Amino acid sequence: MQARQAELEEAMGAPDFWSSRERAQKLIDEAGQLRGKITPLLALERQIEDLEMLKSLASDEAGEAQANAFQEVAAEHAALLKNLEAFELQSLLSGEHDRSNAFVTIHAGAGGTESCDWADMLVRMYQRWIERHGYKNQIMDIQMGDEAGIKSITLHVTGENAYGYLQTERGVHRLVRISPFDSNKRRHTSFASFDVVPELREDEPIEIDEKDLRIDTYRSGGKGGQNVNKVETAVRVTHLPSGIVCACQNQRSQLQNKATAMQMLAAKLFQVEQDKKRAEIDRQYGEKGDIAWGNQIRSYVFQPYQMVKDHRTGAQTGNVQAVMDGDLDEFIHAKLRGFVAKKGAKEDDVE
Repeated sequence: MQARQAELEEAMGAPDFWSSRERAQKLIDEAGQLRGKITPLLALERQIEDLEMLKSLASDEAGEAQANAFQEVAAEHAALLKNLEAFELQSLLSGEHDRSNAFVTIHAGAGGTESCDWADMLVRMYQRWIERHGYKNQIMDIQMGDEAGIKSITLHVTGENAYGYLQTERGVHRLVRISPFDSNKRRHTSFASFDVVPELREDEPIEIDEKDLRIDTYRSGGKGGQNVNKVETAVRVTHLPSGIVCACQNQRSQLQNKATAMQMLAAKLFQVEQDKKRAEIDRQYGEKGDIAWGNQIRSYVFQPYQMVKDHRTGAQTGNVQAVMDGDLDEFIHAKLRGFVAKKGAKEDDVE
């Protein structure tokens, strides 16, 4: 890796480096990715060497001084393990688009108002996770529920590795709780789906035939009356062959909204093609399936007990409130590492 980094630095220092802007950008991106891998690796090597030295010095001490020295060794060892874990996770994000920004779409499933409210709760949960990691998000399109919550929403999430992390969350999410909308206080089950695609680079054009598109315009709207316009600036683009629908309403200009909707459509079409090429269509999209019973990747049980369990990895916690406040790293990391739930493990399902 270091040899390749030296080659890239030499190429970037050449007088004709910017003669081809596209080539230059590719080299800059590659150099950045290599630097992101090499720098923490070298830091870990230095930390290991320092720990060995500290351990050797502690062994030369005696009595209380030695005990104190080994306490310092233990603290440094714990810090090293934490850094190793972080480096491991970074190394797992090695996919072509893992470093990219992401377009996230959440849809309410079967269940009417219940599911719309659950979709709204999921949006809040993911926005909290986004904030925790220093990412930013912007609402591109939103359809409110008839009585409460949302029917669907698309977020643009920006930040390094946003797609790499969020792709682990693709699937159907199931909620079990006492319904706040049921006067009889009965327990209800609700579903909502989470989908994500990477934001493509400008040098990754996807050819889309205009004949395959249906473009509709409408008045934009949002939570609390946000972005409500008197003219039809919002744009919805439907790709007829695939049935994929992308919409954008966050810009004041209809042309800008159309451009963004087309960008999202290109990203989704690209993702579908990549999945087909890698023979992963069943894992990536089949995992999500219908937004209904039997297809969930994770269950969030509020009553009669509290538990959040991922059915793909077996990762679970009883701290439901922390999860709903965006503490999702346990589940994301487990999926990245490829943990598999033990065969025959009892599902924490509620009838």
